[in-house]
Amino acid sequence: MRRGRSKEKRKVESFHQAPYRQPQNPYQPMEIFSEDEIESIHQASLKVLRDTGMDIQSPRAVEILRSAGASVDPDGQRVRFDPDFIMEKISTTPSEFTLHGRNSGRHVHIGGRSVVYSIVSSTPNVSDLDRGRIPGNFKDYCNLIKLGEHLNTVHAQGGYPVEPCDIDVSIRHLKAVSAMARLSTKPLHGYALGSERMLDAIEMIRISRGIDEDTLLKEPSLTTVVNANSPLVYDKALLEGAIEMALRNQPVIYTPFTLAGAMAPITVAGALVQQNAEALAGLAFHQCVKPGAPAIYGSFTSNVDMKSGAPAFGTPEYTQATIASGQLARKYKVPLRASNANASNAPDEQATYESQMSLWACLLGQVNWIKHGLGWIEGGLCASYEKLILDAEMIQMMMAFMQPAKINESTLAVDTIAEVGPANHFFGAAQTMENYETAFYSPLLSDWRNFESWQDDGSQTAVQRANKIWKQMLEDYEEPKLEASINDELSAFVDKRIAEGGAAPL
Repeated sequence: MRRGRSKEKRKVESFHQAPYRQPQNPYQPMEIFSEDEIESIHQASLKVLRDTGMDIQSPRAVEILRSAGASVDPDGQRVRFDPDFIMEKISTTPSEFTLHGRNSGRHVHIGGRSVVYSIVSSTPNVSDLDRGRIPGNFKDYCNLIKLGEHLNTVHAQGGYPVEPCDIDVSIRHLKAVSAMARLSTKPLHGYALGSERMLDAIEMIRISRGIDEDTLLKEPSLTTVVNANSPLVYDKALLEGAIEMALRNQPVIYTPFTLAGAMAPITVAGALVQQNAEALAGLAFHQCVKPGAPAIYGSFTSNVDMKSGAPAFGTPEYTQATIASGQLARKYKVPLRASNANASNAPDEQATYESQMSLWACLLGQVNWIKHGLGWIEGGLCASYEKLILDAEMIQMMMAFMQPAKINESTLAVDTIAEVGPANHFFGAAQTMENYETAFYSPLLSDWRNFESWQDDGSQTAVQRANKIWKQMLEDYEEPKLEASINDELSAFVDKRIAEGGAAPL
């Protein structure tokens, strides 16, 4: 059929979100390396941990490892791990667990074929089409948390979507985490910046859920990320925070930051060996603190631009490393985290095609948690409102793709083909009339009108439409109010800690 120009101007007044649900990845994971090649990466990683070791900059963490049987050099910092020690310790890491939100409808399953998407986190800057790029601040922080709550493609808050730089660092965690707890019902996040800040975050999230400490021990309710200071270093503050999380049965995502050619060997294989060694050391340490405490293998291996030294993301090398990380995580039977990363400085075509590379890597590698899933640009230095919506569309499409087409007598449509016969069309077929409203994916952002209708409506690009959508979402957002008694308890805790001066400098 020819698509003629419509007589009346059509205008899309709203957007369509698919219903909230946690997706399952039904497809078999891709194996980019053979079983023997994965085993060689595994063995090389164990050799690195045994012969070179890791610098553990927290004396408390060193003593935990020494007591558990690891070898500590005379300097009190370099720790070496026997291969049997590593494998024994990581064997108690749960392969699956439930992460709890404020209510049961927001709990998410971690591990297996389950997938969680969370929005961008830890950026120092924020941008949109109207204001351009500006430093992170509390208002934008709250707006992005609201959008993370409102978007059905988001399943957890993965950190501060932008750093609220206008709040003093001593009390920033108190203001930020308490706001996150008020504005979102989804599982939350605290930063492992020393014991004090971590304990404050744990307590605020416990209060917001309305549970006691015994229940918190049974119900993991927040995450944190501990990045290795690659190569082969875990720093004091992050480990101190990780200890408090493990003691309370809360999951830590141990994530090496291995950029091939800079903080890791220039080869994909060598970078994977280092990533795997650092991740295994973190996972083993977590089990030394509390056997059986949940933890996640973090993959973040990419490469640098060897012309400028700048990090590159969404590259073929990143895609290969992510898929291989899936093979390694499944070997150890632990959940896997990766990221929807790109290196573009704007929410443009580059940001989109690099993000598509990252998202496909996560799907093919059977990644369980996709951090920075929505809104990341500029190599993680900026949160973009428009990119948030571009990513929401891509993820919503990916989630639809993860629902395989049904094959049965009805869908094979032999009777429908007979009904229509040769040289006819299916628009008026009984099966079409019964299913046309729900048969196909309905987009959040894409404009499927013909050129003339699109032109008559202002010729808006996807980024311009995304600008309208996030603004409409903020208008539509309704705060999920805490119960009065819980809100009062949370306020009292925050006020008390602020009066005490907040957290000491690191």
